[in-house]
Amino acid sequence: MTNAKNELLKIIREIGIPIKCAVIKFDGDNIDECKGEACLKINYEKSDLNLFLNQINFEYNSGYGGQYLYGNVWLDDGSWLERGEYDGSEWWEHKTCPDIPNECK
Repeated sequence: MTNAKNELLKIIREIGIPIKCAVIKFDGDNIDECKGEACLKINYEKSDLNLFLNQINFEYNSGYGGQYLYGNVWLDDGSWLERGEYDGSEWWEHKTCPDIPNECK
């Protein structure tokens, strides 16, 4: 089992870029209390961040089976976190805008 809040905080610490805003939807067919959506708006206060983190403070199975978490987390530098999923195994992927190739300049 994986804690959704701890999983997100771990990758944020690893990449070292603050969250700008986020929308995370969660749906666990076998976990009734694990259904809903957490939203963190731009220019949030610390209390908003705490509420957001409390909303995603639950255990879910990040291994094989169905996907539980969906959404994006936008970061202050213009990059973002996106949910990756394969065969029910899921994780956060850090995405950045690719460099413009010379032939497009």
